[in-house]
Amino acid sequence: MSGLPLKIIVGLGNPGPEHQLTRHNAGFWFVDVLARRHGAEFRDYRKFSGEVARVTLDGHELMLLKPTTYMNRSGLAIRQLSDFYKVPAEQVLVVHDELDLPVGSARFKFAGGHGGHNGLRDTIAHLGENFWRLRLGIGHPGVKAEVIDYVLTRAPAAEEDAIIEAVNSAADCLPIMIEQGAEKAMAKLHGRAGKN
Repeated sequence: MSGLPLKIIVGLGNPGPEHQLTRHNAGFWFVDVLARRHGAEFRDYRKFSGEVARVTLDGHELMLLKPTTYMNRSGLAIRQLSDFYKVPAEQVLVVHDELDLPVGSARFKFAGGHGGHNGLRDTIAHLGENFWRLRLGIGHPGVKAEVIDYVLTRAPAAEEDAIIEAVNSAADCLPIMIEQGAEKAMAKLHGRAGKN
């Protein structure tokens, strides 16, 4: 099979209602959409430092994870879950907000650095660099000093709608990734995202 045998999909974000609608929680939005589409519910697991849901996508079982460690310690939760189920880093997809992509775009990527993203930085510290990423574009405030406030606030309605549209487009492409491989999923997603 030429598909990609993903086992764990992690949404990065911060726990608590005060963070729920901030740009930094775009990763949580993605796994929430998957859970909703497939009738799954998240349950809190202390031993995994996060909330976990199980979904079946075209006969393929996946675990969805929302770390409850706060963004800067996301890697701990991912490592606990992947170690427990003996899932290699190559079968983990980490979904995160991305300052370096335009609002409403989405890109799959394998491996690489953290690009200054603290959630990725901690994930790399625990897993190494060889995991899949789904980068959800939130745009950049234009000034480095404003980045923290920018990611921790809610986007204007039009931008939020564009991010949610990108989340849904990426969720549509996930079965293609699992069944037919990353290349076909990237071609479909990146082509669609380019039209935003």
